This record gives sequence, structure tokens and C-alpha cells, in this order.
Amino acid sequence: MPKPCWLLLPVLLAGCAAGPDYARPQPAALGVPDAYQAPAPAGAPADLTQWWAVFGDPVLTGLVDQALAGNLDIAQGEARLRQAREALVQTRAGLLPSLDASAGAGRNFDNSGPNSNRLSLGADAAWQVDLFGGVRRSVEAARADSEASAYDLAAVRTAIAGEVARNYVLARQAQASLAIARDTLVTQDDNLEIAGFRVQAGLVSSLDQEQARQQRASTAASIPGLEQSLAAAANRLAVLTGQAPGAVTDRLTPPGAIPEGPEAVAAGIPADTLRQRPDVRGAERALAAATARIGVARAALLPGLGISGNVGTSALRFGGLGDVVTGGLFTSLSQILFDGGRRQAAARAQEEAADGAFAAYKATVLTALEDVENGLVALRAARERAAQIAISLDASTNAALLARSQYRAGLTDFQTLLDAERSLLGARDGYNQAKADAANALVQLYLALGGGWQPTDLSNEGS
Repeated sequence: MPKPCWLLLPVLLAGCAAGPDYARPQPAALGVPDAYQAPAPAGAPADLTQWWAVFGDPVLTGLVDQALAGNLDIAQGEARLRQAREALVQTRAGLLPSLDASAGAGRNFDNSGPNSNRLSLGADAAWQVDLFGGVRRSVEAARADSEASAYDLAAVRTAIAGEVARNYVLARQAQASLAIARDTLVTQDDNLEIAGFRVQAGLVSSLDQEQARQQRASTAASIPGLEQSLAAAANRLAVLTGQAPGAVTDRLTPPGAIPEGPEAVAAGIPADTLRQRPDVRGAERALAAATARIGVARAALLPGLGISGNVGTSALRFGGLGDVVTGGLFTSLSQILFDGGRRQAAARAQEEAADGAFAAYKATVLTALEDVENGLVALRAARERAAQIAISLDASTNAALLARSQYRAGLTDFQTLLDAERSLLGARDGYNQAKADAANALVQLYLALGGGWQPTDLSNEGS
């Protein structure tokens, strides 16, 4: 017996889906150049999955690993990802029929005759046929949302790793600054003592002694601020690792050196940014979701087909339930005739939303390229500055030694020694700052290149 033609309609329209099919924009459409403007080592970018390990600092590596496992911002991102994946499961359910079952039992009481039992079973099914792909587009959008959430989580992980590294550098820099200040304080105590002896001997005025006292007090005043910076960095590291403030202070003892990494990093080509940066990939998935929702909105303008049916039976005894079975199959076709233009406006609004998502994607790409360019320049500048300050430090050290020796021998005045000591302190602090700047510039470049995550972190992506 041939099937009614209306039963073939869902099959004929199964390949139809309202709205545009999504295609990932090409790099040229996003304004991606062929090469970076800033000089960079040639070759493919190195594996930056665990970039913090290249510093060769076990304490830093341990803190980053602990933060990735226990940070509460990451835990929130993981919860949002699980929520997005459950939303995908809910959306997929719209492609399937719904089925409800019912059962009943009763007993009739009649004083004039025998009592009787009554049993019944029933089932109802309903299916909203996805004629024009509205549900399929919804699934497509939900899948893209889920993938975007996964990339958002990866972006949080990279950001946390970077923040741990920066605070670790800050802690080590504060420790080095404290060591410089305390070492300088010892020298200034010696200068104050020498100036006092020379004043007592009548060789110089008390001006030398007062200048020495002022210099020592100025250095001593800097120590509490440095101790505060160290404590703040240590407390931040503890919170980043999911612990109470103070939990990692012992791990920073004894003081360690500011971590150093390679002199330069191969950055690859700008198009690599589209693959490596999780925020860029997340923005692309958001564009895919917005494009799919155009189809959802357009499908709402088209007719809808619903199919429903029921089957049931009842009997006076359990064994007789199959004797009489009744059922029905129903179809309905619906089409909106007038809604004041609401659904048309919703479709146009979604098209505008997709245009906005494309603009956001392109902006994210360009910002990522800007980050890499700035990172390359910052690292090169920091390395060059550190090299020059190292020369200044060597010269200042020699000048301070000569000035101290000549002052002891009475061959120069205290102002010359004071200037030499100030230059030495400035050079030591400057070199310490330059090393910290170089480390932070390297961290900045690793983050700009998209280091700190890998696809296996998103193993359930799109499930």
C-alpha cells in the first residue's frame, strides 16, 4: 500500500536548513599580514604548551602546575563548560520524538452485583518535524557555544599561568631588591662610621656625617616597602593556586634569582595566531554560533509540521489487555499569518548579531597580532637594556670602590663618595629591574603566541 505523500515530506525536506551555511573566514578577510613587522627568529613556533618550564625554575613550574589544578577561576570555567555541554544535549533532544506512557487500575463496587476491576495502558507520542532545519541550526549553534566555552576555559588557563609567572617574577625581584638594600645599608653604616671619625678628628665638617646619616635613612626607609611588595606577591601566588594567603611563603625561601629564559622566541607567521590563541578560536566559534542562529530565526518564519499519535487499551482483567487496542495518528501544519513583524525583526536582528560577531572575531585577531608585535619588541628592548645596564653596573661598582678608597685616604670629598654610592645603588636596582622586565616580556610573548594550553585539554569538545 503506497504511503500518503505527506509522510514523505519530512524526508524530502531533511536536507533543507534555513539560513546560511557557516564557512570559517580566511586570514585575508581578517586583515592578517604575511609576516610580523617586528624582527623575529625564523622558523615554526616552538611547542609552548608548558612554556613556563623553559625558565628552568622548579619552584615556578610547581606553582604554575598547582594553579592549573586548583585555581578557582579555572574551576568556574570548567563548570561553565559542563553547563554548555549539557545545553547541547538538551538542544539535540529537540530532534527526537517525545513519548509518554500511562497506566491505570481501578475497582468498581456495586451492591447489586459482583465487583469488577478495571485496567488500562496507554502511550502518547509527539514529534515536531524539523522541516526547515530550525532545530538542526539550534544544535549547530549549541555545539559552537560548547566549543567556545572550551576555548574560553583554555584562555583562562593561559591567563592564570601568566599571572602566576608575573607574580613569581615580582616576588623574586622584591627579594633581590631587599638584598641590594640591605647590602647597601651595610656599606652606608660603614660610611657613616668613617664620616664620624673624620668629624671627630677635625678633618671634615659635620656636613659629611649628616649626609651619610641621611643617605642611610633613605635606604632603610625603602626596605618596608620592598617587604610589603614581597608579601603581596607571595599572597597573590597563594590565592592563584587556590590556597589561603601565606600558604606559599615558605616555598619562596631561601630567596632565588629572577628566572631567565631564552634570548629569543620563534614566533612563526601571523596566520599561526588563528590556530594557537584560544581567545581567537573562541571568538571564531562565537561567530559560528551567531551564524547558525540566523537559520533558527528564519526557520521560525516557515510552516511547522507536527505529528502525534496515541495507543491505548483497557480490560477487566490483566490477561485481556491485548484484546482491544485503540489508537490514532494525527498531523498538524501551522504557519504564522500575522505577528506584527516580530519574527521578521528577530531574523534581521540575528543577522546583525552575526555581523557583530564577525567584527568581534576580527578585532580579537588583530588584538592578538598586536600582542605578538608588542611582545617581540618588548623582549628585544628588555634584553638590550639589560645588556647596557650591566655595563653601567660594572662601571658604577668600580667607581664606588675607588671613591670609597680615596675618601678613606682623604683624597676626595664625601660628596664624590655619596654620588658614587648613589650611582651604584641606581645601577644595581636598574639591573634588577631590567632582568625582571626581560622575564615579564618573555612571559608576555609566550601568552601572546597562545602558549599554555593544548587541544587535549578540550578532549570532550563538541560532545
